[in-house]
Amino acid sequence: AGTACKNRPLDLVFIVDSSRSVRPEEFEKVKIFLSEMIDTLDVGERTTRVAVVNYASTVKVEFPLRTYFEKASLKEAVSRIEPLSAGTMTGLAIHTAMEEVFTEEMGTRPATLNIPRVVIVVTDGRPQDQAQGVAASARAAGVEIYAVGVGRADMQSLRGLASEPLQEHVFYVETYGVIEKLTSRFRETFCAVDVCALGTHGCQQLCVSNGASHLCDCYEGYTLNPDKRTCSAVDMCAPGRHECDQICVSNNGSYVCDCYEGYTLNPDKKTCSAMDMCAPGRHDCAQVCLSNDGSYSCGCYEGHTLNPDKKTCSIWMWIDILLCNGRHGCEQLCLGGDSSSSCDCHQGYSLSPDRRRAITSSLVTTEESCKCEAIVALQDSVTSRLEALSTK
Repeated sequence: AGTACKNRPLDLVFIVDSSRSVRPEEFEKVKIFLSEMIDTLDVGERTTRVAVVNYASTVKVEFPLRTYFEKASLKEAVSRIEPLSAGTMTGLAIHTAMEEVFTEEMGTRPATLNIPRVVIVVTDGRPQDQAQGVAASARAAGVEIYAVGVGRADMQSLRGLASEPLQEHVFYVETYGVIEKLTSRFRETFCAVDVCALGTHGCQQLCVSNGASHLCDCYEGYTLNPDKRTCSAVDMCAPGRHECDQICVSNNGSYVCDCYEGYTLNPDKKTCSAMDMCAPGRHDCAQVCLSNDGSYSCGCYEGHTLNPDKKTCSIWMWIDILLCNGRHGCEQLCLGGDSSSSCDCHQGYSLSPDRRRAITSSLVTTEESCKCEAIVALQDSVTSRLEALSTK
């Protein structure tokens, strides 16, 4: 049958003729046939259930569908079956199967489960009752009937018992000695082709066997489209589907978390923490970096002011004046520096070795003298203004 074949679940009833025409050794061959058939089936409570009805002029239910769910116990029960001798009441045997075996109380599964109900009749003679009418009623009730004729069996009667198409439901062997050859035929007959194994299912992602049929399914993170064959990625970043603290990034049916600028992903790969933007190499501030919840701003040291570029700093102009406010000791000019001062001279003068007094280096013209006086006057004016401010 190959890897693509799997026995479909059945509720299977063997109806075997043990009339006088079937010799004891021939009936043993029938039991071997039944045992070999059981070996080919997927026997179990949820798979194939098996019952045996023995008949001649009377009918005996050897065991119903609810009794055995293991091959070993089934075959042991078959080995204990004894022939009933006289008569060939095939119609009565089928009727008994319908009334006493194909019931939920006796182990037949509900019709809603769509488990096929199957009968295999094995006989070597002509029915001695109205078997065809009984068989027709059984078929109308949904039972599928296979007829196996041996030796002297009447082919016309077999056709009257079996379901359509007859070429698939009527079997004949010349002697009980070769009945075992039918085992492979039934194995193929009861084979449910596993479409998923054959690869002809048409499913885009997953194929799930369902008895003789199949269903398509999708990988995690995908959903089945209305065509029931293809799949589409689920938006895993839709609200309520992810656990990301800040940013969710869809990733082919899955997702990864990310963070806003200035934040870094924590080891849990879900939450975020603010980065220290003032760490060395992360900012452009010339003097002071102020961290601000994942961002930063620049500041300056005391006595400096932030330039328009918001990064660099310049010394505060009033510091230049204050540092030179009458306390510098310079004879002529005081130059304010970065929190300190130095002395300098007017044109025509040079700084003495003490770095404070001015030494005449050339004649000073009237024009230069005026310039010097103007500079001194400016300094006096600034000094007076500062002193006035400080007394307020």
